[in-house]
Amino acid sequence: MSETEPRFVARPPHKARHDHYWYCDALATEIPRLAEALAATAPATEVVTCPGWTIADLASHVGTVQRWAAAMVDRGSRERLRIRDLDLAKPADPAALPEWVAAGATSVVSTFRDADPDQPVWVWGADPHVRFWPRRMLYESLVHRADAVLTAGDEPAVDAEMAIDGIEELLDNLATAVSFSPSVAELRGAGETLHLHATDADGEWTITLLPDGYEWDRAHTKATVALRGPAAELLLVLYRRRSPDSGRITSFGEAALLEHWLANSAL
Repeated sequence: MSETEPRFVARPPHKARHDHYWYCDALATEIPRLAEALAATAPATEVVTCPGWTIADLASHVGTVQRWAAAMVDRGSRERLRIRDLDLAKPADPAALPEWVAAGATSVVSTFRDADPDQPVWVWGADPHVRFWPRRMLYESLVHRADAVLTAGDEPAVDAEMAIDGIEELLDNLATAVSFSPSVAELRGAGETLHLHATDADGEWTITLLPDGYEWDRAHTKATVALRGPAAELLLVLYRRRSPDSGRITSFGEAALLEHWLANSAL
């Protein structure tokens, strides 16, 4: 970064739509669904939405990240724990990984549920408290379930209201992902706007690109580029699990701005 280039700014998060315990309950439901989707496909199968990963890699990743997050909460750690220092009890047999993931529905969720949601802990996102982790793990699990389902050749079922909250969770935390996804720092501009409009639930958002980063609000406005479609499809497009040209959403305006956003917002 040059001396004249403005620093990339992560702005305060918006208030989440649900409380800590709602996210714990939703995660307790989502993890078994994820495990079932992982078990439906052979472990060596390449994940169509995550090039270079197999289903076994995907299962290993989600099971590891869930347990790592739970360890952070259980210890009340103010510093990032190293995964290699944790005993994850990961099975050596790739075929056993989905069952290991499923076990997190009890062990991981109970750790989150028993903790004080207002307790400060290390997070990579915008809200450094225990309550960050069940919400983050819910959408981590949901998006990776979509990966497994799409790999199996099926369509992922995603509740519209949950997809709306998932979009907001992504927008809140994306700016702070620059530490491990440096291209996020390119999400800046001179006032260009992206508008998202869910057609099956109450959800509209305007993202504004500023010289020092981006900001968003729950607003309807004429934008540089706009996307309109079912909330779940908008979520999948934002996570680059679905092409905006799939025919499932409609886009208006400057396609180059949308391409710029999607190219630099990958997690």
